[in-house]
Amino acid sequence: MEAISDAVEIDFTKLEELFKRYKAGQGNLLIPLLQETQKAYAYLPMPVLERIADHLRLPRNQVFGVATFYAQFSLKARGKNIIKICNGTSCHVRGGKAVLEALEKYLGISAGDTTKDMEFTLETVACLGTCFLSPVMMINEKYYGKLNPKKAEETLKQFQSQ
Repeated sequence: MEAISDAVEIDFTKLEELFKRYKAGQGNLLIPLLQETQKAYAYLPMPVLERIADHLRLPRNQVFGVATFYAQFSLKARGKNIIKICNGTSCHVRGGKAVLEALEKYLGISAGDTTKDMEFTLETVACLGTCFLSPVMMINEKYYGKLNPKKAEETLKQFQSQ
């Protein structure tokens, strides 16, 4: 699998539909509009952020600032399945680095990247709060623990082409 490129053509139809619901001058709409936009596009492309700023009559740097401040927003295209590998102390000590390296090799991408087929995004996080499962990863909303490289790869295979 290869990492995706940044050059993606954007269909603004979805955004125009959202603009009908989020009209300028109706209070603080930026965060809800960004949330809905990310649901529609799976991330927040720069041209979309620029149109949001123009629509809400806000400075572009303000919209960009909000989009980059909150961890819930992503400026990079993300895959159908989001893999979060815990980088916390317990996971690190119990082999989390080897799990991450195995998944990077298996997917052919580095942490922070998305596969070209848009199936997977691989991320590292400071802590998933499940030290008793270390090393642990989260795929979408489900935790997978007591991992080793082979078990992590086998778990990932369950998500391919679903």
